[in-house]
Amino acid sequence: MDEMYRRVTELLGERNEKIADLCRGTGLTSTIFSEWKSGKAVPKLDKLRLVADYLDVSLDYLTGRTERTLPPLPSTDHTHWVPVLGRVAAGIPAEMVEDIIDYEEIDDSVGEAFALVIAGDSMEPKLSRGDVVIVRRQEDVESGDVAVVAVNGSDATCKKIVKREDGVLLIPLNPSFDPQFFSNDEIRTLPVTILGKVIESRRKW
Repeated sequence: MDEMYRRVTELLGERNEKIADLCRGTGLTSTIFSEWKSGKAVPKLDKLRLVADYLDVSLDYLTGRTERTLPPLPSTDHTHWVPVLGRVAAGIPAEMVEDIIDYEEIDDSVGEAFALVIAGDSMEPKLSRGDVVIVRRQEDVESGDVAVVAVNGSDATCKKIVKREDGVLLIPLNPSFDPQFFSNDEIRTLPVTILGKVIESRRKW
């Protein structure tokens, strides 16, 4: 854990903070960090996630498996960069997902957002494999919108949303794929979670 502890202290130094600040921000104790440093204890995943989240880095970087990938500087005063993800799961903020592929620059007016690489061909011809979609984070969308949705906590999928009184349809644009229907009970219990609305696509080929 020497490399992890070194990176923790290095990141804290960049923020002009100390271990005490990290403890206050994460709810962890200084004793835990001392035990990690000495090798007396092995960090558990949930605690590592707290630290990585606080320091705005991936778990892979924190534990020394990869180098840090930083976004470039915005080209104007009204834009910022969002991570392009190979996958996104329900309940995991984009900044905590480890497989950041690239960054995309978006206008500040978009608000909180992330980008996602289309992995399959269920949304052909509008969205093709390898396209990057810009997703504005929001918990609900209008019927007919294209959204990123996670079902039962699994990795999210990009589908057209059609709302009905008795539930919701997730509709692929490719007619070779069948729509999926989820009742109102299934939406609550599985759950079916809308992570954001697709507001733009950027073709990379």
